[in-house]
Amino acid sequence: MSPIFIALSIVYIVLCVGLITIILMQRKRQAGLGAGLSGGAGAGSGNSGGSFWDKNKKNTVEGKLETYTKVGGALFFALSMALGLLA
Repeated sequence: MSPIFIALSIVYIVLCVGLITIILMQRKRQAGLGAGLSGGAGAGSGNSGGSFWDKNKKNTVEGKLETYTKVGGALFFALSMALGLLA
């Protein structure tokens, strides 16, 4: 095993534990998958500007956790590909 493979494996394990922690810290959404597929509750309301909450969600803890989850997921994918190519 090369030192690069070992180093990436350690980063991968830390990232996995971090992603699990971040995902478990997020609040459960009451709407679930059905709202995402149908466009949510406000889809037919004609309010294209969004609410104050929608515009400022990125500044809340929940918004930051969502951002960290997206970045972590992208890193997880990239590291998975890299480790697969190195193996």
